[in-house]
Amino acid sequence: MPIEFVCKIKFAEGDEAKAGPPKGGGGNPMDKGAGMADLAAFASSSSLHGLAQALGSSGSGRASMRRTVWALALLASLVLFLYQASRSTGTYLEHPHVAALNEESRRELTFPAVTLCNVNRFRFSALTDADIYHLANLTGLPPKSRGGHRPGELHYPPPDMLDIFQRTGHQLDEMLKSCNFSGQNCSVHDFNVVYTRYGKCYTFNGNKTSPKRTRQGGMGNGLELMLDIQQDEYLPIWRETNETTLEAGIRVQIHSQDEPPYIHELGFGVSPGFQTFVSCQEQRLSYLPQPWGNCRASSEPVIPGYDTYSVSACRLHCESVQVQRECNCRMIHMPGNADICTPAKVKCVDRALALLEISSGDSCVCETPCNVTRYGKELSMVKIPSKGSARFLSRKYHKTEEYIRDNFLVLDVYFEALNYETIEQRKAYDIAGLLGDIGGQMGLFIGASVLTILEILDYIYEVIKYRIKKLLRPQKYQNQQSQRNQMQRTKNRHDLNLRAQLTPSTIATVRLEEFKPKEASDGTRAQAHSVYPASALPNHHTQATGQQDFAC
Repeated sequence: MPIEFVCKIKFAEGDEAKAGPPKGGGGNPMDKGAGMADLAAFASSSSLHGLAQALGSSGSGRASMRRTVWALALLASLVLFLYQASRSTGTYLEHPHVAALNEESRRELTFPAVTLCNVNRFRFSALTDADIYHLANLTGLPPKSRGGHRPGELHYPPPDMLDIFQRTGHQLDEMLKSCNFSGQNCSVHDFNVVYTRYGKCYTFNGNKTSPKRTRQGGMGNGLELMLDIQQDEYLPIWRETNETTLEAGIRVQIHSQDEPPYIHELGFGVSPGFQTFVSCQEQRLSYLPQPWGNCRASSEPVIPGYDTYSVSACRLHCESVQVQRECNCRMIHMPGNADICTPAKVKCVDRALALLEISSGDSCVCETPCNVTRYGKELSMVKIPSKGSARFLSRKYHKTEEYIRDNFLVLDVYFEALNYETIEQRKAYDIAGLLGDIGGQMGLFIGASVLTILEILDYIYEVIKYRIKKLLRPQKYQNQQSQRNQMQRTKNRHDLNLRAQLTPSTIATVRLEEFKPKEASDGTRAQAHSVYPASALPNHHTQATGQQDFAC
């Protein structure tokens, strides 16, 4: 009768150890200093491409080589991404811009302001002896004697410079012979008096609130003026001064209503004996503020004395401040409340302006406004009058033909067409472009997104929070960990008992004959063959003698 043994197979303790908490009570993976097991768990669930393969669990030598290759690939991709991202960021920090040119048409356009000045500042016939005496430094004329007294012995009252300029300047009602705007007559009432370096000047259409508009382009659809420059009123030249003029004609500047005339630098000359055609095209320029450009925003404070900021207003303000600082006065065309400089301070004014010109880069920085309207000009001329028209004009204005040729001129200002150019600075690379480039590079090289970055930051936050809590409250942390470990051990023990109950192969019945060793045919003792595989008996040990033990 065969003897049977009833053996109860005991599972290896390593199985329970794997299911239960690690020794030392470290139930939380962070107990090992956010070790590789915790990092591998994070990598396996992260959306960062290649991280799970590079930080996977340990395995055979081939798996280790595979992880090394993945880690190198991930590192190389990360380096390439950082390189491209740094280049994109550097390009953004340079704040590049481009200029966009466009042309638009309108049914009507605002006509520009037209400022004109006679290059002769004082009419000789309007000067009194006192004027000549006071203006000697400006005009170069020698003062007159009166009643046998020399000029130095005469006592004139202090000069009123504003009165002198108003009274002795060329009067528009005497200069203007005809005026026509868009087919309609105009008069001196359509002009405003302004003062420039040329003295008393006149601006057509300088009203900002209700400027004149034109509905048609081309010659004859703008402003047409016939002027008499009155050369017989020009001052004789006795000696040369800084204010001495050698030419005859008028000075003209075409500008917007928002900026004051700066005619001594920005104007152009029109000669008598010619009809000058000025074809204009409006240009609207838009510049970018810092850091993409250097323009001055409209929200910044305006310059005192002006409603709108412009480069011309800034220059005039700088000149006024410099002259007032050096000479305690201002010239008649400069803004401010100081007294107008008398001719006795001409040298002081010239010295102050020369000093400003030398140091203008430091003491007077005039930024370009962010929105500018300017007018491109094309000039052409024809000679007037013809022989036939000379006689007609001579009879009409009661002047000789020679006087007509030497003093009359015609100025014709019009729009070439009812369109305007827009020249706009635009950001060549803004924050949207930067984010798009970095996002594309991030997806190309490492397959990540903003949410991936949030995943990594969240993981780092949890690690830091855990460490801080453990450092600040170690006793409470240990109690919590002991409770977690106890609960984990209880759960593992319950799972182990449940496995033992549900696994039918935990009980095995074998016969004694099956454990007896058999003699080998070659005289040596051979290992007995069992009907059960060796792996079915966990506590099965093979001795050097070929015999086998069992724990039953």
